[in-house]
Amino acid sequence: MGLLLNTGASAQVANVSRTSFVASGSNLDFTPAVGVANLAPEVALATYERGLKDQTAALAGYTATSVIDAELPQSAQKAEFELKRRYVSPSVLEFTPIRSSGDKFVRNNVIVRLLESEVEHVRRREQGQTAIDSSNYKFSYKGSARVNGAAVHVFEVKPRQKRVGLFKGKIYVDATSARLVRAEGRIVKSPSIFIKKIDFVQDYASVDGFTLLSHIHSEAETRLIGKTVVDISQRDYQPQLATAGKTSVDTVAIDGSN
Repeated sequence: MGLLLNTGASAQVANVSRTSFVASGSNLDFTPAVGVANLAPEVALATYERGLKDQTAALAGYTATSVIDAELPQSAQKAEFELKRRYVSPSVLEFTPIRSSGDKFVRNNVIVRLLESEVEHVRRREQGQTAIDSSNYKFSYKGSARVNGAAVHVFEVKPRQKRVGLFKGKIYVDATSARLVRAEGRIVKSPSIFIKKIDFVQDYASVDGFTLLSHIHSEAETRLIGKTVVDISQRDYQPQLATAGKTSVDTVAIDGSN
């Protein structure tokens, strides 16, 4: 998922409702965020949206390493896939396998299908349709908290349309830098008739001035294989700045048979 107003300077943390779905090790602290020169919530959100637009224009692409762990708890089947990830804006996403282990069924029917859907999403240039911004979502301020020790403003997000890739939940915006720290919730429209629901938490990191995904934890309820748990970690980002005259290349196929 490629995942962005309200008013009030420092709302009480009691106004923030705890989500029932929290990934292990989420480091979410609902003690009041004090002692920092925080931006007002509406200023932080507006600054975040401007930054999102600037990043879209400035980021020509990146390379990174992705490690994907998938599990079917009911059958105790697991698999792991490590890949080199290469993105070229706006329509190219390539994955080069590095190593894989575990159950072949999970690898081919969960991990590879997930990667294929992401490649197709980028190929169709649908990133704008799922961006976390005011064109796709309504925002409602819910208070302040801390994520990994950082003061954040918490906004409830509701999609303007029921569309694949959009979610209902919360985002956490850094109260001093206005960078997106976390997004969590439930996908509002299933991407497949075989998937009943998807809950997720995704964390972001600042890399050379860009806000990029660092970890995704998702839990899906499916009609055929039961619950599916997926964790994706991204590391070793190398962003490329946009320059005049950059060209695109074709996507490559993902082969999970080896």
